[in-house]
Amino acid sequence: MLAKVLSGANVGLESILVTVEVDVSSQSLPSFSIVGLPGKEVEESKERVRAALKNSGAAFPDHRIIVNLAPADLPKEGPAYDLPIALGMLIASGQLQVDIKNNIFYGELSLDGSLTYTKGILPIALLAKSKKIKGLYIPEVNSQEASIVTGVKIYPIKSLLSLFRHFTNSAKIRPFPPTAFKNIIKDRFAEFDLSDIKGQEQAKRALELSAAGGHNLSMTGVPGAGKTMLARALPGILPDLTEHEALEVTKIYSVTGNIPPGTSIITTRPFRAPHHTTSRIGLIGGGSHPMPGEISLSHRGVLFLDEFPEFPRHVLEALRQPIEDGIVSISRAQGTVTYPAKFVLIVASNPCPCGYFGDPVKPCRCLPGAIDRYRKKVSGPILDRIDIHLTVSSVRVDKLTDNQKGENSKEVQKRVQKARDIQSLRFQKTSLVCNADMDSKSVKEFCPLDSECSYLLKKAVTTLHLSARSYYRTIKLARTIADMEASQNIGMKHIAEALQYRYKEQK
Repeated sequence: MLAKVLSGANVGLESILVTVEVDVSSQSLPSFSIVGLPGKEVEESKERVRAALKNSGAAFPDHRIIVNLAPADLPKEGPAYDLPIALGMLIASGQLQVDIKNNIFYGELSLDGSLTYTKGILPIALLAKSKKIKGLYIPEVNSQEASIVTGVKIYPIKSLLSLFRHFTNSAKIRPFPPTAFKNIIKDRFAEFDLSDIKGQEQAKRALELSAAGGHNLSMTGVPGAGKTMLARALPGILPDLTEHEALEVTKIYSVTGNIPPGTSIITTRPFRAPHHTTSRIGLIGGGSHPMPGEISLSHRGVLFLDEFPEFPRHVLEALRQPIEDGIVSISRAQGTVTYPAKFVLIVASNPCPCGYFGDPVKPCRCLPGAIDRYRKKVSGPILDRIDIHLTVSSVRVDKLTDNQKGENSKEVQKRVQKARDIQSLRFQKTSLVCNADMDSKSVKEFCPLDSECSYLLKKAVTTLHLSARSYYRTIKLARTIADMEASQNIGMKHIAEALQYRYKEQK
């Protein structure tokens, strides 16, 4: 007897409908085989399904069993086919009679028949919605994650036995109630509040501009100046995620298994801080079965690279294309997958190996050649892609001992959110999200300059030897500065402040 059960496969961040065909035949010797390009985890489903059926009180068919995963030319990875294979086996062997058309089944089985946490649920739920599938049967622990998708009935399954009772009408499973995005927004968390950071007013201003416009920021300064503390305070002033952005981020975290069991979608902007020993694959993504790296896990959030020059040069050079394009494409023999990577890059570095070059108090012990080699670890093209270059000086002792607190992160975040709201209104008819997303064509359309501003920029290009990329990035930063003041037009003072950050790079 033949049974067909719908399931899904995640390819990159997209999902494809998979039909699990189970044929149980008594005409041949007992055997169990899976075809359709199954991976190692899928092959191991044989033993999980065998044990789960027996421990759930069902009989494992002592016949020839063939499982086909169609389309057959698509590689199948992961243990999520356990549930559809087991269900198909119950139907094909005549132990269960039920019409399961227009339903998707997706989940990993334990040996006792219970369903465990399974990666990639959100893309499958979005697939069900796009294909107008009536019901989605998934592990109970994943139901909160899928409930954000409307238009699909989510059935939380505890075990194979509970699914059997559901279809035999002895104990019906109630659909999981849908979850509204506005009801799951949580308070943002930051390791540090800006009010806890003494001094560094200029650095706080630069951090605010970075958050408001999505601009990349580089901080250079002596050890202990507060560069890392400033970066880790950034989550507290980031603008709120929109629902569309939250779904984008959650899809990435879902396929990588980074969503905690029992929770829903990601509601705060990611903040990733990989160590400088991170490999190229760890940062960019890849592997024999390509998975997102840190830059994709930072999508719509922040990637913080501390001790920036200590990262291997070939790892840093791999950042060029993702910073510019906002995506990363990974090609393998089996095909190409593309992951989004629109992130704000925040980097921190010392001015020299010992860290005290240019410090007025503590002398630098480095030889000129060592300083030169240290600075050359980071290439010019990478630095050219950073909008804000800032020198962070050590904090004076009178600032450290001052008990008066500065402006807190909550107040700064309100200004950042207002600036982002202005940008959302400006770009509502485009796919752009913030000022940093603009290309040269968009800059000309949304950032007109008067004659005085144009003249100042022309002089800056000549004097500071700015590249074409730097020219447009300066205008985008000036647009953000103007948005912080709710100014409709870019003025001379906005261009001048933006150029100050470029001038720091050239010193």
